[in-house]
Amino acid sequence: MASSQLINDYRQWLTFQRQEQLSREHQGISQRLEDARASAGQVLQAYRSMAEKASTQGACYRTLFLRERNNNESLPCEGWLFVRRVLSEESSTRVRVTLLETFTLEDGIIAPGDKPARKLTLEIYDKLNMDKGMRTEVRVDCLDTQQDYHFITLLDAVRGDLRPHLK
Repeated sequence: MASSQLINDYRQWLTFQRQEQLSREHQGISQRLEDARASAGQVLQAYRSMAEKASTQGACYRTLFLRERNNNESLPCEGWLFVRRVLSEESSTRVRVTLLETFTLEDGIIAPGDKPARKLTLEIYDKLNMDKGMRTEVRVDCLDTQQDYHFITLLDAVRGDLRPHLK
């Protein structure tokens, strides 16, 4: 086997390893949120805090989200969210964000600036889960692209150096 092919195989293996790690992480955090019975109101407060820190400090937060593929299979992706604004009306809460993707299975690891930032609108709501005995679970889904959903943004993973890449 040629050394270049060996290196390519190794890089592909690393990409699959990262994908598996993100799958386990997304599933674990989802389960913890469900067990904690987090509500849309609590998540809304977190996003308001993120928006405040974004405006004053340029803070971006690590986010994991699911992306549905052509074969109806969903895989987690990773990125950084800059929360621009939180819009809360009667029964609807929307969040305007800018997303910098940093990992997808197709692209592997993406350095900030290698892929253009996307401006998105997320919706925060409580979803009724009939499989769990009529329990509700909080969801944050993208309104702009139906393929991207179930965003989980981590308050403890923050960066302030990504503002130049958000244009």
